[in-house]
Amino acid sequence: MSQWILLRGLTRETRHWGGFEAALVAHGLAEGVQDIVCIDLPGNGVEQGRPAPLSVEAMMEFVRARATALGVRMPCRVIGMSLGAMVATAWAQRHPGDIERLVLINTSMRPFAQMHERLRPSAWPVLLRIAANWRRPARCEGSIHRLTCQRQAGADADIAHWAALRRTHGASAGNALRQLLAAARFRAEKQMPAGKVLMLSSARDRLVNPVCSVRAAMHWGAAHAVHPWAGHDLPHDDANWTCRAIVAWLAAPEARAKGG
Repeated sequence: MSQWILLRGLTRETRHWGGFEAALVAHGLAEGVQDIVCIDLPGNGVEQGRPAPLSVEAMMEFVRARATALGVRMPCRVIGMSLGAMVATAWAQRHPGDIERLVLINTSMRPFAQMHERLRPSAWPVLLRIAANWRRPARCEGSIHRLTCQRQAGADADIAHWAALRRTHGASAGNALRQLLAAARFRAEKQMPAGKVLMLSSARDRLVNPVCSVRAAMHWGAAHAVHPWAGHDLPHDDANWTCRAIVAWLAAPEARAKGG
């Protein structure tokens, strides 16, 4: 079975996946945790001390080198969320032999979306509050949770856990800004990335307009599924739906014909 690499987004680290890895195993997408490799982007999590590159392409080369060092079997499968999905896209487009399947969650990229779609204007005041409370972990993570999550069951526990992560491995304000600039500058190539592509988006994403995924999927001819109520952090809000969507995509006749 091919290994999965999981890439999170802006200032998030591998532990923000929560129970998603276990869900992948439960749904038969991995035989065990040994088939799942989570890699932090520079500036996040265990890579907290590294300066975040100012380009998605440089982040991609870092992740690719990490995967090689960890002995990931190529070609692999990649699940990327938001900024992590941009990194995954750059990887598949520049090193097509590395990736056989690509799942892109609630991402946005030029040339398929405009700035006000990639970052909703209604989210800008919340982002300013997050920046103002960057050194106040509970307040900051509370704002992030309200902006990115629709599932509020267990919200207090989520926020407490995320605040603890921020206290020990939180991204610096400088690295957050560098990641934001890299994301804003990223431009995907117009041709579909190598390997089969599934785009997942959330109808109630308050951070990124889901039309960003719609347009990219239409241009590339990629598979696309929309969750009816989840927020930007789809794997948090409904890990089981996310896994079922991936299972259905891999089971589709076209995917099976190409080695799915």
